[in-house]
Amino acid sequence: MTVGAAGTDRRLRRARVVTLGSLATSLWTSLLLPGIGLAREPDPVRLACGAAGVLAFAVTQTAVLHVAVTPWLSPRRRRRSVAAFVVVAVLSVPLVGPVAAGTWPTWAWLGASLIGMTPLLLRPVAALAAAASTVALALAVAAWTGGAVGPTLVVTVLVGGGTALVNRVQVWFWDLLVEARQGQAAQARLAAAEERLRFARDVHDLLGHDLTVIALKAELAARLAPVDADRAGREAAEVQRLAGSALHRVRAAVHGYRTVDLADQLAAMAEVLRSCGVRCEVVPPPGELPAGVAAELAAVLREAGTNVLRHSRAGWCRIEITREGDVATMTVRNDGVGDDAGPDRHSHGLRGLTERLSAAGGALRTRRAGGVFTVEATVPVAP
Repeated sequence: MTVGAAGTDRRLRRARVVTLGSLATSLWTSLLLPGIGLAREPDPVRLACGAAGVLAFAVTQTAVLHVAVTPWLSPRRRRRSVAAFVVVAVLSVPLVGPVAAGTWPTWAWLGASLIGMTPLLLRPVAALAAAASTVALALAVAAWTGGAVGPTLVVTVLVGGGTALVNRVQVWFWDLLVEARQGQAAQARLAAAEERLRFARDVHDLLGHDLTVIALKAELAARLAPVDADRAGREAAEVQRLAGSALHRVRAAVHGYRTVDLADQLAAMAEVLRSCGVRCEVVPPPGELPAGVAAELAAVLREAGTNVLRHSRAGWCRIEITREGDVATMTVRNDGVGDDAGPDRHSHGLRGLTERLSAAGGALRTRRAGGVFTVEATVPVAP
């Protein structure tokens, strides 16, 4: 599970904190209840060794919980955290096992916590094998220290199994969330890649024939130059005309690419938002808008849609285009914007749009109120 930009996603960070807090509740089995055994241990040497073992176990367990819900950490750091936890778990047997021998199953509580961690470290079959080995080890510690078998089984099997189940469910939900965010990012990248391919195909179709003819004409002019200068000059002039025509067609294609049909862009943006779980309502313009106006509004639409996905926890979005006289207005409103979230008027995208619309005689305004962010763009419509 890898998410390159997960650390910058507000929603993912908050969900991670909640998941980590829920997982951390299992620490009570490795701190509080073994602490009862420490309180009952009269031997100061055993007490010191036991306290060191319990503390080291809790620290390394916390590190493993952290890497379990932090997918952007390096694999090397993950391996080091897991290896440290395994080493400490093994060392805890001689350190904590003799603590409160015969009166309290001190190490059995560490064993229960260890069983609870197995779903985070191993696949299901390996986790079951590790859990069974831990139960057997707890029984061996009880036999070594003169402890009771019944309480040891209850602690390791019931408490450990319950902790493992809760931890597994928590991490499963976290993995689903991470995969959903990965899917959204992949969908956005795929849409951009498809649009680039479409434009590349258009350019290829436009230029393929023209460049072939230009190459043939240029070759003919080169062959005619030594024997028929007049005809070679005419062919060279034809090459020049064809090159100018091809350049004009490319510029027209780029202009058309930048002014993709506004209705198509509205439909595409609505589909992307809905696929990401945002209810989207679109109110199209009452009539056809000039190509230049549609190009400016399409740029605003792309930036506003990006902001909805990146800077909010939107549940709904409304896109409306109106025309009053010689002014066309696009309004994009979405919820899920807190005081510390959402783009502001100083963001690079909005600032660039403000400058672009200003050059076209329009204006861009943004406002935030009651958790709703509004982008309003106005563009003059030439008579």
